[in-house]
Amino acid sequence: MAHVVVTRPAGREGALVARLRAAGHDVAHVPLVAIEPLGDAPVDVEGYDWVVLTSATGARELRRRMRGTPARVAAIGTATAEAFGRVDLVAATSTQEGLLAALPPTPGHVLFAGAEGARTLLPEALGADVVVLYRTVELSPQDWPACDLVVVASASAARALGRIAPGSLVASIGPETSRAAAVAGLHVRAEAGTADVEGLADAVERALAGS
Repeated sequence: MAHVVVTRPAGREGALVARLRAAGHDVAHVPLVAIEPLGDAPVDVEGYDWVVLTSATGARELRRRMRGTPARVAAIGTATAEAFGRVDLVAATSTQEGLLAALPPTPGHVLFAGAEGARTLLPEALGADVVVLYRTVELSPQDWPACDLVVVASASAARALGRIAPGSLVASIGPETSRAAAVAGLHVRAEAGTADVEGLADAVERALAGS
């Protein structure tokens, strides 16, 4: 039985923890990031040709605050699409580069809804309006459990883990998180093929099989 730590924010870990426990692993949940919504003001999506979403948290926050009906919605991955509820396009590769490549070359008037400090590649390339809906706060828990593998689902979590447990073996949710993990001194044993629970669970199994 492998000892696995899931680092997702409190309240966002349930499905992954249950999936990994069902596979026979001993799973601890130690959040390394917290999500802070930035206000409750309505976000008017009328008049935009595309609304672009690059995280499940951003999708949920926009759904909560949205006024009007978006013409078309693009999501960076399946988890983001599911969090929003209805989208017209899902990137085959869950990165800003992948989403940019999937969008039409002239997408028109675009709204980019995301986090404080999010990468600017996509909104700059599209000339998009930007609405900042939340911030991610990195945490530093006092006690870190002994484990065989850590699941990191964001670049912020990877950076936080690098500070408290450098050299850890990790399963990553995607390319951007993997890059941040490598910079933080972590060892990426496997990367999820899809940015969702099943993708992460598969990455965990591959990482453990290779350890």
